[in-house]
Amino acid sequence: MTGIALPATDELRARARSALDRVGVAVPEGNGLRARTPITGEDLFGLAATGTAGTEEALVAARAAFLDWRTTPAPRRGDLVRRLGDLLRDHKDDLADLITIEAGKIRSEALGEVQEMIDICDFAVGLSRQLYGRTIASERPGHRLAETWHPLGVVGVISAFNFPAAVWSWNTAVALACGDTVVWKPSELTPLISLACDRLLARAADDVGVPRDVHRLLLGDRAVGEQLVDDPRVALVSATGSTRMGREVGPRVAARFGRSLLELGGNNAAVVAPSADLDLAVQGIVFAAVGTAGQRCTTLRRLIAHHDIAETLVGRLTAAYGKLPIGDPFDRTTLVGPLISARALAEMRGALDRVRGEGGEVLAGGARRPTPSAPDAVYVDPAVVRVERQTDVVRGETFAPILYVMTYDTFDEAIALHNDVPQGLSSSIFTRDQQEAERFLSAEGSDCGIANVNIGTSGAEIGGAFGGEKETGGGRESGSDAWRAYMRSATNTINYSSRLSLAQNVSFL
Repeated sequence: MTGIALPATDELRARARSALDRVGVAVPEGNGLRARTPITGEDLFGLAATGTAGTEEALVAARAAFLDWRTTPAPRRGDLVRRLGDLLRDHKDDLADLITIEAGKIRSEALGEVQEMIDICDFAVGLSRQLYGRTIASERPGHRLAETWHPLGVVGVISAFNFPAAVWSWNTAVALACGDTVVWKPSELTPLISLACDRLLARAADDVGVPRDVHRLLLGDRAVGEQLVDDPRVALVSATGSTRMGREVGPRVAARFGRSLLELGGNNAAVVAPSADLDLAVQGIVFAAVGTAGQRCTTLRRLIAHHDIAETLVGRLTAAYGKLPIGDPFDRTTLVGPLISARALAEMRGALDRVRGEGGEVLAGGARRPTPSAPDAVYVDPAVVRVERQTDVVRGETFAPILYVMTYDTFDEAIALHNDVPQGLSSSIFTRDQQEAERFLSAEGSDCGIANVNIGTSGAEIGGAFGGEKETGGGRESGSDAWRAYMRSATNTINYSSRLSLAQNVSFL
């Protein structure tokens, strides 16, 4: 097997510097963090980290800014988000460069992530004029009941490496429109794109005359995140990461009666019925299973195929896997870039070893690709694995491109297999049978927060709320009415009569 040709780290370092310069970032160099690229597996440069004192200063500033920002008219708050969206458009290529350099995403996916940021800004600008309450019928004459929504407070955002900018934008654009201020702790693996996003928002704030402290960035390790989680001035902690992380964050925020919005693990499945359009299914399955090198929370990890079509489907999938262009994510012909780290490779190998020990058969992929010019880079062949049953390793989430294939006879069996995992994020079915499709979307079908028909599990649009059930955390971000998580509601009773009437016909005095 020939080695993968990769750009030199010096070239990537210069490209990152150029993108940061165009955005206007003054890189805070130091020794607290290391900016690294999975493309070559090497460090780019050191960065200063935020310590305990810096985190405290940011929280004080964000809280003080909130006291003014909450009374700013919502459409005026939307002006800030609109300007941010304009700057994202202006620097789309620069941001995509940084995402590819730090997260290893192929070019089209990196550009798609920035487009998602632009889209949520457009959504949030419209939202700034639609933070609707409601009028409620009162049982008392001369009275009116109303529901109103108010800004919540400081929102702490903890984001992961795989969508290092989009998840921040989902939270930040909506939170700002809702009247909250934001303190952001990004993944230690993606500090450069975080600096760029923070700088563009600061520029937007200057352009529209808004105090910069409506948003603060914290570059730090786990301790910084814990400080956000435990601080009572942080009204909402929106945390994206593993289920393990959520088990720690949720109880700690709840212990201080704060709110948490958790976007955690996914173990997503697609059911392929006998009537499915297999051309459509193969396209949808391959993208969902190997996009972002299997490092999406919505990655397709389980394929549940009907016995009648399983052999044909698996044959087509293994053939497609054998042709996947793997390598430099800046090469526009590449479809699969690197894993984020050697740890991800170890987890992938561990899962494959376990599933082999349980009787599973690796039908395609699973090997590491040689990279002679960059021995610390991790490129792998995405794996297709045939399993006879849903064992513990299949029911767990391995953040790597492994697709487990199993079969079913009856539709009830398919649904049972689909739902028999602890996670509940995304799901799909490929079928031409309307009854099957509707059952899959019904209360007795998929138990996930996202359920799709004739499309894969990845690639959600910002207009719909994003999130899942069970160990996925139950949170909702982005579109629909997810904005309510960032606000507090108040029920108001207004007496416009000349007498006091008590509810439920209570008589007093």
